[in-house]
Amino acid sequence: MREIAYVNPDVLEAFMKDAFRSIGVPEEDAAICANVLITSDKRGIDTHGIGRFKKIYYDRIKDGIVNPVTKVDILKETETTAVFDGNDGMGHVIARKAMELTIEKASAYGMGMVAVCRSSHYGIAGYYPLMAIEKGMIGITGTNARPSIAPTFGVENMLGTNPLTIGIPTDEEFPFVIDCATSVSQRGKIEKYARMDKEIPSGWVIDKEGNTRTDTNKILIDLVKGDAALTALGGIGEKTAGYKGYGYATVVEILSAALQNGKFLKDLSGFDQDGNKIPYSLGHFFIAINVENFIDVNIFKKIVGNILRELRSSEKMPGEKRIYTAGEKEYLAWLERKKTGIPLGVAIQEEILQVKKEQGLDAYTFDFE
Repeated sequence: MREIAYVNPDVLEAFMKDAFRSIGVPEEDAAICANVLITSDKRGIDTHGIGRFKKIYYDRIKDGIVNPVTKVDILKETETTAVFDGNDGMGHVIARKAMELTIEKASAYGMGMVAVCRSSHYGIAGYYPLMAIEKGMIGITGTNARPSIAPTFGVENMLGTNPLTIGIPTDEEFPFVIDCATSVSQRGKIEKYARMDKEIPSGWVIDKEGNTRTDTNKILIDLVKGDAALTALGGIGEKTAGYKGYGYATVVEILSAALQNGKFLKDLSGFDQDGNKIPYSLGHFFIAINVENFIDVNIFKKIVGNILRELRSSEKMPGEKRIYTAGEKEYLAWLERKKTGIPLGVAIQEEILQVKKEQGLDAYTFDFE
């Protein structure tokens, strides 16, 4: 195997789709799941694409804690809102259906919101605001997750990494999309460091005494055990405003649980009291805002573009060549990866070959075999 192998994104997407189908995911749903994952890789977000395919989705289906056949029930609905029960199905499928309905409601009434309970990990959060952007709308989503973040001045992992993700259309070649966790870092990035056998930077994780830890592989074990915790966006304590990340993570937790009578905090650990694996039963929320109900969408896009261009052209720090706006690096990553393919480390190559062998997907041949 090569240290880094580059694979055509269309091949990876097709492989994931067929692998999902091989373990019981219906074809249309398998296509959605694979598309969400490959979108992450295309945008350069290696923490939420093929790198998570096996451990977060494939293995959980095989463990029986995610239903491969997704059944979505609408528990309540009005002209502008709805509540979904995902019945512990595929989070990507549930989330896409929720965002589609949110956009439909915003098209008719100016704004729409759907809250979801009993879902599972829905992949890259930015995928769903991008759906709204395609319709000339502002898109917002958030999700809770298994306990990871300690409250400011605390050491117990209580909150998930809880992204608050917003996408806004512009007149440029790429939209404004801010898609990040409310922690300094998140498990996916720590998993990436583990695959490279590297220590994580100081300040990302603390132990039970509040001291920073960098021992990557042991941290991944201790996050599950509750012996380590991620720090909130802003860092440890209040000096660098960690309370802000803690506060936003709490907002996402509330909107992902209270509106839909869903699980929250420690109930999202994925284990019962006897240590047995159980569904995570996550909650999400989706908001779409129809720009045309406020102003002509082209005028809006122009103003947004002007704001972003002025930010990028502002005075730079000595030694720095460029200022970016949210979504720009992801766009540049896709321009590059269209030419090179998706980079895969040895650990991911091994996972792909393991799934290929287990499911008899012999039609796929990879250069790293």
